[in-house]
Amino acid sequence: MLVKRLLDLIISSAVLIVLSPLMLVIYVLILINLGGPAFFVQERVGKDNKVFKMIKFRTMKDSKDKNGNYLSDEERLTSFGAKLRSLSIDELPELINILKGDMSIVGPRPLLTQYLPLYSEEQKKRHDVRPGLTGWAQINGRNSITWTEKFNLDVWYVKNRNFLLDLKIIFLTVKKVIIKEGINQDDNVTMEYFNGTN
Repeated sequence: MLVKRLLDLIISSAVLIVLSPLMLVIYVLILINLGGPAFFVQERVGKDNKVFKMIKFRTMKDSKDKNGNYLSDEERLTSFGAKLRSLSIDELPELINILKGDMSIVGPRPLLTQYLPLYSEEQKKRHDVRPGLTGWAQINGRNSITWTEKFNLDVWYVKNRNFLLDLKIIFLTVKKVIIKEGINQDDNVTMEYFNGTN
């Protein structure tokens, strides 16, 4: 997949250069609206189960209750943060992960490390490739579908991936972002936690 890696480098470099002024503005706006730090860094699982630190723009406040526990996502997500998510702007720093080789433009989305022991053998196949900024599951429901549906789509992509499919996913991703489809589940501002497959 040397061609895919080369395209990842070319596309991510070009987009970072073109959008760097916008990203700088977003960085400053986050500091003004949410305070520092402007970036949200979290360990995620990549190709061959390798753990890496994924970078996103922060969209939530760090508000905690009297016991020092974080408030719910609904309470911490501001209207400013929600706007960043609806336009997928919070994902732009992941282009840095693509340059580093942690991620690809297209692939299954990188998920939390605590999910690793919960996957079935079939679901683990999603880690046979680099995780992506966007993927087959993202254009077929994103956060509005169940975990089972999401993993089925991820594994289907791994088994059927090719250059033309990647181009299709990129094109449809742009369309999905424009019409703001499938950003959240109906009753959650973020995807519910995965607790394993029955």
